[in-house]
Amino acid sequence: MYEDMVTARYYEERLQEEYMEGKQPAFDISAGPIPGELHLAAGHEASGAGVCAHLRDDDTVTAPHRPHHIAIAKGVDLKRMTAEIFGRETGLSKGKGGHMHLFDPDVNFACSGIIAQGCPPAVGAALAAKKRNTDAVAVAFLGEGAIDQGGFLESLNFASVQNLPVVFVVEDNDWAISMPKERVTDVRDGSKRADGFEMHGERVDHDDAIDVYEAAERAVGRARDGNGPTLLEVQVHRRMGHFMGDAEGYRPEADVERHKARDSIERLAEDLRKYGVTGDEVDEIREGAENRVDHAIDWAKEQPEPDPSAAHEDVFANPPAGAAGETSTTAATDGGEE
Repeated sequence: MYEDMVTARYYEERLQEEYMEGKQPAFDISAGPIPGELHLAAGHEASGAGVCAHLRDDDTVTAPHRPHHIAIAKGVDLKRMTAEIFGRETGLSKGKGGHMHLFDPDVNFACSGIIAQGCPPAVGAALAAKKRNTDAVAVAFLGEGAIDQGGFLESLNFASVQNLPVVFVVEDNDWAISMPKERVTDVRDGSKRADGFEMHGERVDHDDAIDVYEAAERAVGRARDGNGPTLLEVQVHRRMGHFMGDAEGYRPEADVERHKARDSIERLAEDLRKYGVTGDEVDEIREGAENRVDHAIDWAKEQPEPDPSAAHEDVFANPPAGAAGETSTTAATDGGEE
């Protein structure tokens, strides 16, 4: 878990550096090597590592728009994920999905930028596992601001009615984009949503990787043994803005400092030392993680960009006649000559 957590933290610190290149002094979202939005999850690492430590490749995980720590903990290929974020041809989706639409079928991982979107697909994966008589489980990660979404509530209902092997993991970082949790949600403890569906609910109310691990062990074990779904809420913290470039004018400076003081990575490192892992061994894990991240980023930046002619490949509908440059004798609709 410590290796996954330090990998995720350093990965996002490096992505932040790469992302901001060319976007300053006047922030230009389209400039630099990583165009578009970028949502980082620094401070969420205990959630991804603590839950995914119990999962196998055949277990399904869906993640939200802040997905990197979960993807790393689930075992998504780091080099191909990085190439995808940089929009390169060798990325997980040939550079067409970007950081909010990562998909790795080798480890059954996907994510989406739509709030609570991953809940129905996770429920579907759990239903498939049950019908196949396997002990595979599904896990849907979402933020605390998503627990009021209809797709989430409908997923809870269906999972409970069908007694499905699925775990819903709510990452509570106190902020639903720019709104504090208490201003948008009627419950302080999101796991209480489970009460309305006769589902087991549990909350880890402090940011600690070991406590998350133990709660996830109970939830995943319950699902794998055929004892139905669980709604698990875990307290995490958000060290950065909602997205890169977020001025965070809505957030008091004291709140930022308070969150930084709750670093689950440093606490886990202290726990390792208490249990006999030497400081040199802890440093070696961290250095190995940083080297792996640096190599993945260097590799990704060397990869080719997609050929523009491939824009209409891998889509569900064919492009309209003439859109890809081909000549058509049936495209004209105004009666004129081509």
